[in-house]
Amino acid sequence: MSTPSPSLDRVQELRSSHIGEYPDFPQPGILFRDITPLLRDAGALREIIAHWRTLLPEGIEYVVGTEARGFVLGAPLAYELGAGFIPVRKAGKLPGNPASLRYDLEYGSAEVQIPEDCLPAGARTVVIDDLLATGGTAAATIELVRRFDVELLGASFLIELEGLGGREAIPADVPVSAVWSFPN
Repeated sequence: MSTPSPSLDRVQELRSSHIGEYPDFPQPGILFRDITPLLRDAGALREIIAHWRTLLPEGIEYVVGTEARGFVLGAPLAYELGAGFIPVRKAGKLPGNPASLRYDLEYGSAEVQIPEDCLPAGARTVVIDDLLATGGTAAATIELVRRFDVELLGASFLIELEGLGGREAIPADVPVSAVWSFPN
């Protein structure tokens, strides 16, 4: 049985009570928002997953979650939606011949991979992660997923840090949603 979606007031209450804030981490001037308090409270996590479900379109067949917290949040969201879950991993973590995409970051580059033949063409798919900041990882994940010729229904995040250009980094034809938004 699914958890009913909480009221918007309750969603905001959970934001205040279940997201930790650490100023000047990992470097001076950064306010780190920690989702561990949410993850350790089973009831609160169920409520947020139930709410998150309401932000997504109907008929999702696959949830694609980006390593690592996209796994933690994407898997229960996929379960709630009755969808399959596909992991997007850092390079070198998948066996076989995974599809790969290298992309640039502010200070260097990274590579993401997805299992080969994991998504059938036309599959109704959504990309999930914990955080949308500058959008580099999200944009790379979207580009990688699109190689499978899926119907990409959107990208959704637990937290969006506004003002860092994340939404602008995602292709304009991909709807973006977030459970919570914070100013940067």
